[in-house]
Amino acid sequence: MARVVQKFGGTSVADPEKIVRAAEKAALRHAAGDQVVVVVSAMGKQTDLLVGLAEQITESPSAREMDMLLSTGEQVSVSLFAMALQSMGHRAVSLTGGQIGIRTDSSHTKARIQSISTDHVKGLLESGAIVIAAGFQGFDPDGNITTLGRGGSDTTAVALAAVLNADRCEIYTDVDGIYTTDPRVHGNAARLVTVSHDEMLELASLGAGVMHSRSIEFAKKFGVPIVVRSSFEDGPGTEISSGSTSRRTVSGVALAKDEARITVEDVPDQPGASHQLFAELASRGISVDMIIQNAGTGGTADISFTVTNQDLPTALEITNCVAERLRAAGVTHNPDVAKVSIVGSGMVDAEGVAATLFNALSAAKINVHMITTSEIKVSVLVDRKNGEKSVAAAHKAFGLDGFIDKSSPAESGPVHKSDPLEVVRRLEGMEDLAIEDCQLDMSQALVTFLNLRDTPGVAAAVFEEVGRAGLNVDMIVQSFPRNGQAEISFTVPASDRQRALAAAENIAQACGAETTDVSEVAKLSITGVGIRSHAGVADKLFAPLADAGINIDLISTSEVRVNVLVAAEHGKRSLSILRTAFALE
Repeated sequence: MARVVQKFGGTSVADPEKIVRAAEKAALRHAAGDQVVVVVSAMGKQTDLLVGLAEQITESPSAREMDMLLSTGEQVSVSLFAMALQSMGHRAVSLTGGQIGIRTDSSHTKARIQSISTDHVKGLLESGAIVIAAGFQGFDPDGNITTLGRGGSDTTAVALAAVLNADRCEIYTDVDGIYTTDPRVHGNAARLVTVSHDEMLELASLGAGVMHSRSIEFAKKFGVPIVVRSSFEDGPGTEISSGSTSRRTVSGVALAKDEARITVEDVPDQPGASHQLFAELASRGISVDMIIQNAGTGGTADISFTVTNQDLPTALEITNCVAERLRAAGVTHNPDVAKVSIVGSGMVDAEGVAATLFNALSAAKINVHMITTSEIKVSVLVDRKNGEKSVAAAHKAFGLDGFIDKSSPAESGPVHKSDPLEVVRRLEGMEDLAIEDCQLDMSQALVTFLNLRDTPGVAAAVFEEVGRAGLNVDMIVQSFPRNGQAEISFTVPASDRQRALAAAENIAQACGAETTDVSEVAKLSITGVGIRSHAGVADKLFAPLADAGINIDLISTSEVRVNVLVAAEHGKRSLSILRTAFALE
């Protein structure tokens, strides 16, 4: 007998006929002897309808009352779903988030789960009932109904799978799995058989928006294996698990359209500058995505970052105030950009990945504004009008057009069949930021190009030459161009520094640029779950270093990692400071 959590999204329960069809899937599992929990979203466009009703009453409804209103959508679905199962002869019980015991914080419309009581649900399962749980909702310490925001039902499903030690979480949706890119963006997208939690976190915008990153954060944090499959046709779907053994160089191409870029120019290159900016943003609950600080020259550095367009007005207001306080030269922004990312667990061991991407974009005559990398991802910022074109170019360049995934699903065991007390301890503050590790790498040198012409192909030219030299590049950072000139920095093993400099000088001469280098740098890497979705992660990283008078020379970010460079002499001290700050000692 297995314990399974099944989740059906709004399109899967959009009308009574679809509710019955979904209920049949739950009934089949139950008839096979499994314990089944079903998490259900609101029917089809029900949430939009409820929002529209509120707007007819007032232009500015309170967040608390919106939660009260929106939670009714799921209550309709769970009751109808339970009726469908009962009509098939199965015992089924529908429960709201509060009846389940999903306790959240008090952030109405975007609450985070703090804990889940399991006694009631386990009792029902042991008695032979199918439990139908309302997704997207919980209750706060004062007893108020709360909703979990975007991706809330997915988050509910994976969280319940974690606390119930379910053997699997099945996500039923309107597509048949996770794709190499959004099929609506690129018609040659291919379904993946398996993908790792880390890859899926980086690819959170893929698969026609199948899953939200918060639910994947839960799955990674608690080891929950997930299968994503279609509600409307039979098929194997895609397995997301920590046991995925795929070593594809590139598993997919992600497109984030809703991006806006902000740059603070000529920030005094001194300890605490980044901290002041990101502390203010965090205090207003603004999550930043790409963060890039270039290698400072002449005593100043530029800091660029991206936010959602929704957060842009507030972020600009804050940034202008901080820039004035720091005596920076000014603030620029662009609301019409998109982030394109290639992701793959095999990227760690592959050479020339970045060069292949940059060459593909160059051939498509697409200009790259910013670059940031992690061990399994390369992200570029481009004009929004070039977003889908960039996806198509990258998808083809890495052989994903017509790709057939021949990998096998991983052998997935139960989520947590370990010490119950340990599980309970880890579930306290379920959605808290979970920093897993902080590592120090003292083996790298830094090379920087200054005054490169900001034209399509400049990054491709740089990394073609780097590739010809046989250099193994780690971090790559391109800051936002100013006055038609770009700056690109990259790190290589210190033992390859002379070869890197020779290659850099060849490029600089051909491009009319300049080069600088640092023979030894300290790279600090923070890895964890929730880095992208939690406001204030950057501040928690920068604050202790600023307090210690340690300046950050370079920054790059991803969904699961933040990399910073500091002077080599500060490496060991910085590691100790950050491990203490994140309670890793």
